[in-house]
Amino acid sequence: MRLLAAALVAAGPAWAEGPLPSGAVADYQLGGSYPPAPGVTVVVRDSTDVPEPGLFNVCYVNGFQTQPGAEWPTDLLLRDEGGYPLADPGWPDEFLLDISSSEARAANLALVAPAIRACAEKGFDAVEFDNLDSYSRSGGRLDVEDALAFAALLVAEAGKLGLPAGQKNSAELGARGRDEAGFAFAVTEECHRWDECAAFTGVYGRDQVLGIEYADDLRGSFAEACADPDRPGSLILRDRMLTRAGSEGYVFDACPSSLVDQ
Repeated sequence: MRLLAAALVAAGPAWAEGPLPSGAVADYQLGGSYPPAPGVTVVVRDSTDVPEPGLFNVCYVNGFQTQPGAEWPTDLLLRDEGGYPLADPGWPDEFLLDISSSEARAANLALVAPAIRACAEKGFDAVEFDNLDSYSRSGGRLDVEDALAFAALLVAEAGKLGLPAGQKNSAELGARGRDEAGFAFAVTEECHRWDECAAFTGVYGRDQVLGIEYADDLRGSFAEACADPDRPGSLILRDRMLTRAGSEGYVFDACPSSLVDQ
């Protein structure tokens, strides 16, 4: 954790308003919770998990696809050419929600809402909704307008419970996620790998973006990612499977706090 040690330097003043704490150093713990490394101030965990006491906690909700093993009414799932529920090619045990009409969006919102409510009841500070970009895997059955319309419903539902919501990935939206859906911050995977960090930091500000790079597919070195002037304020390195600390294959490192060098 060479770079993490530098993050222990006192953070500078906040320079952009938003829910995330100034000078955040995050850990992405979707593979299961464990005690965060010294210096970590933000933790992202699944809605089925619990927050880390004393830190800022972001709750993960799979907002646009089903969770593996979840029971879901088949008439609220998108269908393929054969009439079968359409799975995410990268995650074949996750099925795309049908958000192609206002009626379908309302019905699916009612089924996602309990996870959002669980986040609030457990004491999470914010929520991120995954698979906003599922429309790009729908074979033309959904489009970006469908995604933004459903995102706005999810954000509003979270807002009723006092939870600011984060945009997950989808650099192609530009400012639309913030302006039309109401997202207050962003979580991005591999933005340095694909040279799209500015699409998030330019919209939300560096200190309101949490970034994750994966050790198995870096563009250059992690130190080079940390030196990217457009990178998120909190940029970490994780193993692809997001394993727990102490597990085989576990990787975690973090860039120095961006606000130190503003």
